[in-house]
Amino acid sequence: MIPGASQGKGLGLQFLRHVERCAALVHVLDCGTLETERDPVRDFEVIEDELENYAEDLSTRPRIIALNKVDLPDAKAMADMVEPTLKKMGYEVYQISAASRIGLDQLLYAMAKLVAEHRKQESAQEKVKIVLRPTPIDDVGFKTMANDDGSFTVIGSRPERWVHQTNFSNAEAVGYLADRLASLGVEKELFRLGAKQGDEVRIGLGDDAVVFDWEPTIEAGAELLSGPRGDDMRIPRGWEKFDEEAIDQLDDEELAQQWEYKVEDPTDPGVEMEEQR
Repeated sequence: MIPGASQGKGLGLQFLRHVERCAALVHVLDCGTLETERDPVRDFEVIEDELENYAEDLSTRPRIIALNKVDLPDAKAMADMVEPTLKKMGYEVYQISAASRIGLDQLLYAMAKLVAEHRKQESAQEKVKIVLRPTPIDDVGFKTMANDDGSFTVIGSRPERWVHQTNFSNAEAVGYLADRLASLGVEKELFRLGAKQGDEVRIGLGDDAVVFDWEPTIEAGAELLSGPRGDDMRIPRGWEKFDEEAIDQLDDEELAQQWEYKVEDPTDPGVEMEEQR
């Protein structure tokens, strides 16, 4: 990792995205570098700065340090020199050689212990349980109540939200609200409870309730179902039926087809008998 990796230099961002998924970190520091301006401690500080700049929570991840290339004499001397400094900073330090596999077993055991401790801490933390409560299929989404004073109250998340979203000074908005309430079934439920035109209806409870005089719409059957109890105005009553029989008369086309008959009244055709002549 090079300086500026957290701002996108080199392959820094791709590498740091991978590091985000790690429970613990191992800093592998090159002790055999030939660059005079570099040393393991300085390299460690550069990496730590880039991790913190990319994501603050990365600085709290558990980590250990591996001083690499100790199979080289100069690298071994450098590792012996910087190890006490890194340990004073509170880190576990292991001298390794990836080429000759020096110290790799100890490093692997240390890494396994670090991961096991992290997983143990995670399992000890109480996990948030997500509870899903599906809406019953017979839930209409509102409740209508008849009050003792002759008014009616409607409660429900959707009706209450709709009335608070409505601009009652706008006739079109009020009409849209009425259509939504009717499609939800509020008006039919009010009719079922005996509501009549002009009755007071409250949507909501307390100070947030919206109060208005009810004007039933056609969808609710207001023009049909508000008659006497037990009557349905959509069904004709007996006295409303026509008593007169339809008069069977011929139209002009039918009259034209009756030319061969001698009739006194063309609209009431009849064949004249010989004795009538």
